Amino acid sequence: SSPYLHISQTGGDTRTLFNNQIYIKKLKSVGICTVKGIQMTTRKALSNIKGLSEAKVEKIKEAAGKMLNVGFQTAFEYSARRKQVFHITSGSQEFDKLLGGGVESMAITEAFGEFRTGKTQLSHTLCVTAQLPGENGYSGGKVIFIDTENTFRPDRLRDIADRFNVDHDAVLDNVLYARAYTSTNTLLKTFLIIDSIMALFRVDFSGRGELAERQQKLAQMLSRLQKISEEYNVAVFITNQMTADPGAGMTFQADPKKPIGGHILAHASTTRISLRKGRGEMRIAKIFDSPDMPENEATFAISAGGVTDAKE
Repeated sequence: SSPYLHISQTGGDTRTLFNNQIYIKKLKSVGICTVKGIQMTTRKALSNIKGLSEAKVEKIKEAAGKMLNVGFQTAFEYSARRKQVFHITSGSQEFDKLLGGGVESMAITEAFGEFRTGKTQLSHTLCVTAQLPGENGYSGGKVIFIDTENTFRPDRLRDIADRFNVDHDAVLDNVLYARAYTSTNTLLKTFLIIDSIMALFRVDFSGRGELAERQQKLAQMLSRLQKISEEYNVAVFITNQMTADPGAGMTFQADPKKPIGGHILAHASTTRISLRKGRGEMRIAKIFDSPDMPENEATFAISAGGVTDAKE
């Protein structure tokens, strides 16, 4: 009944049990640790694992399909499954309302904006709020922070922890930090933050001649993030940069800038939020794209304790 790959100790002879252990070890060595993970992996990718023949892959796929009862389901059944989704507070009630309760699990939430619009401050705040008790019996968890621009500061987490009256050492101990230097340095847990998603892709792939390869690599990484968010019920939060839109002048757009990453990133992100500066420490968040939230705006502020409501 467990969704994780394991060996039943009943039935079958010793040889079958031993062989199954070998195959499961091979699957886990490439990051496939659940039955759902098998279903999300193509037959071609499974066949590329050393020691797995096409015949064995078919048997593995068939067994996984029986365990998960793969096929159509009613909207009512899917709705029941969606009840396990949880939300992580941004630190601002107004911002949470905009998002329908906070940053959602089983989804990729993207925040994009210009310099000093609050992207990194929001990332730091979420490192702490992800560890707080929440809805649906969710008791907080660990965070993975992938830093592509050397913007992560542990001291900020201490200040934010003070605001929420939680222990500094416990907060820092629950954040797993990785400094990424190339676009291939991504690891994959309750919450995953990437600040920012496109920074190293812009460095590793420059010029129009490498654009197709860049977008292909980006698509592969985003696909992996999508699978992780759904397979393990993980909330994924990514920040993104903006660039000048050379075609904006032809359409008379008020703001000639757009988030980078093109259609690949636009389609991969479940919810997209644009951030812009207001007066002083005030910031404005706007729903740019969402499957269930209407287009709306929320005002928030950046304080010593992280992201908070503008009125505080």
